[in-house]
Amino acid sequence: MVKEFRDFLTRGNIVELAIAVIMGAAFGALIKSLVDNVMMPLIAAIFGKPDFGSIAIDIGKGHIAIGLFLNDLVSFMLVAAAVFFFIVRPINAITARRKAHPEEAPAPPEDIVLLTEIRDLLKRG
Repeated sequence: MVKEFRDFLTRGNIVELAIAVIMGAAFGALIKSLVDNVMMPLIAAIFGKPDFGSIAIDIGKGHIAIGLFLNDLVSFMLVAAAVFFFIVRPINAITARRKAHPEEAPAPPEDIVLLTEIRDLLKRG
């Protein structure tokens, strides 16, 4: 049972998934820093507010925090753009290059070639 569990953990897919989660968390922190420390000060310079968090609508006893939603929307758009430009486009370019220049199939082993010739001779009779 322990061996089976160890084999499960050391399979490539599990390790790759763990690395992806860790990299995703680090990437998320990086983008959050970009939004909070670069983009929002630029928005503050243009619109006069450092972030949209204070924008809200009060309806009766309800409080609709539109500004918080706008902050999250800006963050999401930046993450989506970063993923597209730094991950999706390079992978698509590599894939397109491989499709444009497919690698030649390796030559079959000599014994397979010989067996194929024997088969063809036997068919001809």
